[in-house]
Amino acid sequence: MSDYYGTLGVAQDASPEQIKKAYRRLARQLHPDVNPDPGTQERFKEVSAAYEVLSDPAKRDLYDRGGDPLGAGADGGFGQGFTFTDIMDAFFGQQGGGQRGPKSRMRRGQDALIRLEVELAEAAFGTTQELTVDTAVACGRCDGSGAAEGSEPITCETCRGRGEVTQVQRSFLGEVRTARPCPVCRGFGTVIPDPCPECSGDGRVRSRRTITVKVPSGVDAGTRVQLSGQGEVGPGGGPAGDLYVEVDVVPHRIFNRRDDDLLCDVHVPMTAAALGTVVDLPTLEADTGTPDVQSTVPLEVRGGTQSGEAITVRGRGVPRLRGTGRGDLVVRVVVDTPSRIDEEQADLLKRFAELRDEDRPAGQFVPTHKGVFGRLRDAFGAR
Repeated sequence: MSDYYGTLGVAQDASPEQIKKAYRRLARQLHPDVNPDPGTQERFKEVSAAYEVLSDPAKRDLYDRGGDPLGAGADGGFGQGFTFTDIMDAFFGQQGGGQRGPKSRMRRGQDALIRLEVELAEAAFGTTQELTVDTAVACGRCDGSGAAEGSEPITCETCRGRGEVTQVQRSFLGEVRTARPCPVCRGFGTVIPDPCPECSGDGRVRSRRTITVKVPSGVDAGTRVQLSGQGEVGPGGGPAGDLYVEVDVVPHRIFNRRDDDLLCDVHVPMTAAALGTVVDLPTLEADTGTPDVQSTVPLEVRGGTQSGEAITVRGRGVPRLRGTGRGDLVVRVVVDTPSRIDEEQADLLKRFAELRDEDRPAGQFVPTHKGVFGRLRDAFGAR
C-alpha cells in the first residue's frame, strides 16, 4: 500500500491545512499542463491519490487504521475522486466551488432602513421618539430552529450530510468531478421533515414592534442613526442586522439651514432702515416647547442699513453634531419701499428729496465690467 504521507511530504499528524499546502505546492510542479513528461504525470497521479485520501477525514481514518480507501480500483486520470475544485484549489490558492461542506442554517439578518420626519428644532437640539417597525423576528414557537415541536432536522440522505453532490465526467484531464450544492437540502446537509407551522421552517416570522430612537442634536436631513441589532433577524434564528433611521427635516416657517448656520429674512420699513431700529427676532429654541426659554433676541438694525445687508448673531445657530459650540444666525435685512402713499406723504417725501438734493432724476449706473483702460484709469486716479 502506498505511503500517502510520504508522497505529499508531510508528517502523519499533519493538519488539514498542512496537507492542502503540500498538495498545492506539488500540483503546481507536476500538473501535466506544466510538465508533460510521462514520469511526471505518473507522479502527479500518486500525489492526487494521496491528497484524495488525506483530505477526506473518513478516508484518512480508514487509511490510518491500515485500510486502503482507494483499493485496487484506483485507475488513470488524476486519481479516483479527484475533483475540479481541487485543481482550482491548487492553482489559484482557493476552492473553485466556494466553501466546501454543509452551510449553517443560522445566518445574520439583513439591515433595515426607515425614515423619520422631525422638525428643525428637533434636529437641532435632539429628540427621542417611539417608532413602530415591521421586521422579521425569531419564531417564538420553534425558537428559530424551523422544526415543529418534538422534531428536529435530520441528515440529508442525498448528500449524506455533506451539503453538496458531485458529478463525474470524463475529459482530456481524465476523470473530473464537479461539486454543487445538494438540490434536496440546498447545501445545509440536513432537512426538516416536519417544519414549524408558524414559520414554515424559516425560523422567523414578521412582527410589528415599537422601538425608542434617540436622535442626537445637530443632525441634518439625510443623517442616519444606527441602531445595532434592531434590524431583521436572520434565518434559522441567526443574529439580527442593524436598523438605520434616516432623518428627514420638515421645512421651517422662518429659518433655513446652511451647514450649522440658520438663515432668515427680516423686513423693515424704509424709514426704519434709514433711522435705525431694534427688532425682536424669534429664536429656534422657542419651538422646543421648553418653559422659560428665551423666545426672542433683540436685533439692532443700524441707521442707513441697505436692503440685502446681512447681520450675524453669533452662537444662535445649530449645535454642531461632531464638536462643540453652535453655528450662527444670519439675518438678511429687506427694506420695504411703500407702494401706496397719500398726497400728504408724497409732499413730505418730495420735501425730503429737496433737502437731500435728490429732487432731480436720481439713479447712477455703475459698470459691472471694466476694460483694461478703465482699470488703469481707476488705478492712477485719472479723471
